[in-house]
Amino acid sequence: MKLTGAEIIVETLLEQECDTVFGYPGGQVLNIYDALYMASDRIHHVLTAHEQGAAHAADGYARATGRVGVVIATSGPGATNLVTGIATAYLDSTPMVAITGNVPCDLIGRDSFQEVDIMGITIPITKHNYFVRRVEDLADTIREAFRIAKSGRPGPVLIDVPKNVQTDTCEYVRGEPARPYPMEIAPDAKLKEAADLLAAAERPFIYCGGGVVIAGAEREICRLSEMLDAPIGCSMMGLSAVPSDFPLMLGMQGMHGNFAASRSMADADVILACGARFSDRATGNKGKFSKRAKIIHIDIDPAEISKNIPVSLGIVGDIRNALTRLITITPSRKRPAWIQKVEQYRAHGKVEVDPSVLRPYAIIDRVCDRASADTLVVTDVGQHQMWTAQRYRFHGSRTFITSGGLGTMGFGLGAAIGAAKGTGRRTVLFTGDGSFGMNLNEMVTAVSQHLPIVILIMNNGVLGMVRQWQTLFYNHHYSNTTLNRPTDFKKLGEAFGAVAFTVKDIGQLDEALSAAFSNDGPTLIDCHIDMDEMVLPMIPPGGAIDQLIVKRSDIKEV
Repeated sequence: MKLTGAEIIVETLLEQECDTVFGYPGGQVLNIYDALYMASDRIHHVLTAHEQGAAHAADGYARATGRVGVVIATSGPGATNLVTGIATAYLDSTPMVAITGNVPCDLIGRDSFQEVDIMGITIPITKHNYFVRRVEDLADTIREAFRIAKSGRPGPVLIDVPKNVQTDTCEYVRGEPARPYPMEIAPDAKLKEAADLLAAAERPFIYCGGGVVIAGAEREICRLSEMLDAPIGCSMMGLSAVPSDFPLMLGMQGMHGNFAASRSMADADVILACGARFSDRATGNKGKFSKRAKIIHIDIDPAEISKNIPVSLGIVGDIRNALTRLITITPSRKRPAWIQKVEQYRAHGKVEVDPSVLRPYAIIDRVCDRASADTLVVTDVGQHQMWTAQRYRFHGSRTFITSGGLGTMGFGLGAAIGAAKGTGRRTVLFTGDGSFGMNLNEMVTAVSQHLPIVILIMNNGVLGMVRQWQTLFYNHHYSNTTLNRPTDFKKLGEAFGAVAFTVKDIGQLDEALSAAFSNDGPTLIDCHIDMDEMVLPMIPPGGAIDQLIVKRSDIKEV
């Protein structure tokens, strides 16, 4: 059948099993939006308040569902407003397809109204991008974009479609959903070498990254841990891959990691790293990182092997496949002395929480107590993000959504909208007054879509993480981190149409949470906490595990 380019875009999205798109209309995508209107009984469009919010929503949708997220924006500022969201998806390996309109081909390069070279801008932050010059190429380009987005190490792909390509017509023949390219498979010899190293280890440790979640290798990680008596520490992106109550799960490691996880990793003699990138926040001083350990690194992306930390054995291949085979050739062995030491670390790092005082851990504990195992947890970026990563009790994979690589303040609300929309499940957003202020305009989207989102604002009146660094490393020079904003978030939430509360003690929090978890629409809870709350433990930037600040009394030693 003969269709316009705009109609082909919509039909190909449907062909690729896309049921929801996020976006914002504008002059150079009016034809696409007209086609969306005509197909509104088959594909749902979520109108956000801003294109950045739409990009984060597509990202959250993809992370929560495991499917490709799709975002649409017009040319010029519409396209450039996507950039932060695309970069966020790129750094965290999220499959996304961004479709932008542009001026007609004959006006390209003439400084036309709202013309921008979005391809040139996004080359460093996409797996691939396209400028479609002919309508005949459009359907296959979208199919290839989906295939690339979800193949190997996933990531965002951008398709820029000039206006004339949207209006031109050609024959369209429906295709099949794009399948990912075949995964590279780890060589037998490499896995045998890994099995030998793990069998000989006295103090094995498993480092679980976000690649485990992407690969769906959660059960394999737990099985191998049990066989080896190997404790598990996660990167922030690896959280939720292993249930928090799994006996050998130590939680997040790194700069703000749990003491037992960071200490055990430092003492290990063999580290099995799966789908992790060894970022600076995870390793601290790279010259001192786990110097006594032999490191085995399994990853689908060959560029990650020895990129940040030299490894003893690099294995490129699908993580789930590799771990499944590794389990069959690695002998089980109990290591009681190692587990005893790990348990000592766990006891040393245990934090006692007064449940009657409104402090971050108590707030998170109260939410955990009410949330179901499949509740989605989203964060913005800052102290609240670290507190959540340290304390929240995760029970299911893909239930933790956060900006790890780029650290994007303002990510949370858009991502929560996408996650809730994609799954239909209750979603909790932990945010700070600084991060929430970045994109709070998306409250209107959450309300208009009537999504079951509970927003917990850790309101300390400051940019908490930056203030913490200023306290520890900049002689208490609080330059532009005290906000002095008179914003009443309760009134603001109600103005948007949400149910909202101001909370200053635990009793008020309990009342607010009772209302929030019985509400099927958005609820905002503004929790007032002390501005001098800190995220501890903390390894100073560029520091090593022997400089770990565990409690406030350690600060004077830094």
